[in-house]
Amino acid sequence: MKFDLVHDIQRAYRKVVDSISRPGLISTLKEETAMLEFHTGCFPSTEVLALMLLDIEVTFKVVSKREEKITGMLNQLTYAKAVEANEADFIFILKDYDRNQLETAIKSAKTGNLMNPNESAILIIETESVSTGTDLVMAGPGIETEQEASIDGADTWLDIRAEKNKEYPLGIDTILTDTSHSILCLPRTTQIKKRVTV
Repeated sequence: MKFDLVHDIQRAYRKVVDSISRPGLISTLKEETAMLEFHTGCFPSTEVLALMLLDIEVTFKVVSKREEKITGMLNQLTYAKAVEANEADFIFILKDYDRNQLETAIKSAKTGNLMNPNESAILIIETESVSTGTDLVMAGPGIETEQEASIDGADTWLDIRAEKNKEYPLGIDTILTDTSHSILCLPRTTQIKKRVTV
């Protein structure tokens, strides 16, 4: 079957909204990714998110060793405009990112302003795996007490994210994608700490 830009995008959107409202919930886009008939070099779940989030009215930045190639493909698919990280509505940090590039992109990402905190960037970060492990503990709105998860590579961006989100309502929202087509959403209101083992 062919990927349906209306039906499949709506279904993916509902899953993202559900994951945002319940931080720590791991959703799968496996059904949607199976319909894709192209490959940009991103994770298939990242490609579904790109089709869902990008259009002619928004801007994006790709952080990857293949930045130029993938940027061109996403632009052709969505007509969204590529800009630098400090102007981007969406920042796609792909699995092959350079750590310095990642830090620069997150530090320069838009956090909105007090009148319009929604004018901030959303980060889409690719990681090898997100799972229901116990390495990280999450708390905040949408979480009854606490929620646990394991996220490969979280050490590279966890502290920078916390710094960007320290002046609520300003901040950045994050969506993680992995090789198994899973997504995990981390709104700016979600606090994440490494579990301390005794």
